[in-house]
Amino acid sequence: MGATPAVYAQAAVLLGSGAAAGGTLASRIQITDLPQMVAGFHSLVGLAATVTAIATVIEAGEIAGHDLDTVHQVTALLGAFIGAVTLTGSAVAFGKLQGILSSKPLNIPNKNLLNLGMLAACLVAGGAFISSGDDIGSATASLSTVALIAGVLGANLTASIGGADMPVVITLLNSYSGYALCAEGFMLGNDELTVVGALIGSSGAILSYIMCKAMNRSLPNVIFGGYGTAAPVAGAAPVEHAEHTVTDVESVANAMLGAKKVVIVPGYGLAVANAQHVVAELAKMLVDNGVDVKFAIHPVAGRMPGQLNVLLAEAGVSYDIVEEMDEANPHIKDVDVCVVIGANDTVNSAAVDDPASVIAGMPVIEVWKSKKVVFMKRSMATGYAGADNPVFYKENTDMLLGDAKVMGTKLRDAVAQLLGK
Repeated sequence: MGATPAVYAQAAVLLGSGAAAGGTLASRIQITDLPQMVAGFHSLVGLAATVTAIATVIEAGEIAGHDLDTVHQVTALLGAFIGAVTLTGSAVAFGKLQGILSSKPLNIPNKNLLNLGMLAACLVAGGAFISSGDDIGSATASLSTVALIAGVLGANLTASIGGADMPVVITLLNSYSGYALCAEGFMLGNDELTVVGALIGSSGAILSYIMCKAMNRSLPNVIFGGYGTAAPVAGAAPVEHAEHTVTDVESVANAMLGAKKVVIVPGYGLAVANAQHVVAELAKMLVDNGVDVKFAIHPVAGRMPGQLNVLLAEAGVSYDIVEEMDEANPHIKDVDVCVVIGANDTVNSAAVDDPASVIAGMPVIEVWKSKKVVFMKRSMATGYAGADNPVFYKENTDMLLGDAKVMGTKLRDAVAQLLGK
């Protein structure tokens, strides 16, 4: 590389301190906080891409005969733009997931026109950067302007996306970070960065598309608005609810043991309570007693794709009894008891029945079609998207209110006692 020993020493210190900090954070993070950690790491990738792009332009101006050609200028521009969007977008996503910022979408008047205006401003500043020639001061100022405006754009785009879309946002930001790395690889002439960035970017984009398809959404709709930003449907009548029915552990235990088919639908509440192990033990007891038990997982259950699948696998739940939403819905009407643990938006009938709902059109696990539904959750509060759930008040629904791990443990012990164990 031809660097001085002092530069190598600086690089070693920074790499060592960064590795130590990352290892410490990763070892202390709770599994329920993985989405926030991923968003935070994406933000750092965006920061690195932006700073590297600007630093490369400054370096080119200080070294004689090291001027950037058009290809390297374009990749520097892309690295700064995508990196800045990733930096601020991921920071806002972290804030929403951590509860520092509201999960509700930010509805600024004419926000899409504002976004288009910022994009146009980035194009103008980018054009000035490309045409700056040997004027390194003008080039640095133009590229920094692109990064600044792109940062505001990234923050506004992510802030405008509602809570129900956050799993898609995480995969989308992952894709952005990959493309930023890819641009950096071209700019620095580093094949490894280019290949790795392309793999991350394309895989994140594909996963985002798959999740949008599962949610009956388009990617532009998520990027430019998301759930919770649609205008209410004219003439939609407000939903009137009856009183909910509260049940107890013994009743649920008897119902599950008396059932032929039981479906357990886990949600983010199960992850927060760290209840996967006790629920896995409960399911095993039922299976050993001849009950047909299945787990049904929504594509966007939790705050990150695959989060609930990982938790169940960690608890030893066999993959053979874990079904995706599209597998579970066709036979849900034949299920005797459907136990929903810490899920809300992903089993909300308003998505199907109420065109005025903030989650209207989102495919959900249709638990209300089963013969009996039991919700195990802390309270009657709404889910992350802020949508009320009419299923709570249906005649075939009982509420078992309490912490998922506490109530799951009581339910497991009640089943064991009824089985004489």
